[in-house]
Amino acid sequence: MAERADESAELLDRLKAGDDQALATLFAQGRDRLLRMVAFRMDTRLRGRVEAEDIVQEAYLDAAKRMQHFSGDDSTSFFIWLRMVTTQTLIDVHRRHLDAQMRDANREVPRRGARYSQTTSVSLAANLLGTLTSPTLAARRAELAERLRETLDDMEPIDREVLALRHFEELTNSEVAQELGIQQKAASIRYVRALRRLKEILAELPGLAEDLRFGV
Repeated sequence: MAERADESAELLDRLKAGDDQALATLFAQGRDRLLRMVAFRMDTRLRGRVEAEDIVQEAYLDAAKRMQHFSGDDSTSFFIWLRMVTTQTLIDVHRRHLDAQMRDANREVPRRGARYSQTTSVSLAANLLGTLTSPTLAARRAELAERLRETLDDMEPIDREVLALRHFEELTNSEVAQELGIQQKAASIRYVRALRRLKEILAELPGLAEDLRFGV
C-alpha cells in the first residue's frame, strides 16, 4: 500500500526510532482532519464545555504515550492510527463530562469493521441540518433532526459510516478501507451507494433537500 505524500518514509523511520519531532510533524500534518473528525463525532451536550482543539491536543499527548503500539506496517497508515487514538481520547472525554450517560458501549466507534457506531446517524443529521438557511426549516430543526435520524437509521450501518468518513471527515477511499477493514473497491462502491441512498432519503423530506444544498 502506497504511503500518503505527507507520511514520508524518512519521517516514519524517524518516528519508529523514537524521534519526538517526527511525531510532532506528522501530527501537525493530520491536525485539521482530526479536528474535523472530533467536531463531527462530538456529542452536542459537550459543546460549550470542551473545544475540539482541546481534545485533539489531549490526543497528541496520548499518542506520544502509546507510540510503542504503532506497528508501522503497510496495513494501516499513521494517520489512521492517530485517528484511532483521537477517537479513544474523545470517548474518554465523553465519559468524563457526561459520566454514566456515556457508559454505553455503543458510543464507541469500532475498529476494523467489527461493529459500527449507532450514533453516526445522529452526527450525520446534526451536520446536514447545520447548513439550513431557510428560516422556516431552521425553526423546525428539532422535528427535522428526529425525522432525518430515523430515516438515516434505515441505511446499512457500514454505508452510513462510509458516508461519514468520506464526505464529512474527508478521508481518502484508501483510508476508509483501512479504517473499516474492507477492500478499497468495496469502500468505493459503498460510498457511491450511500450517496445515492442519502439523496433518496432527502427526497422523502419535502423541501429539505433543496434547502440543504447537499451535492449528491
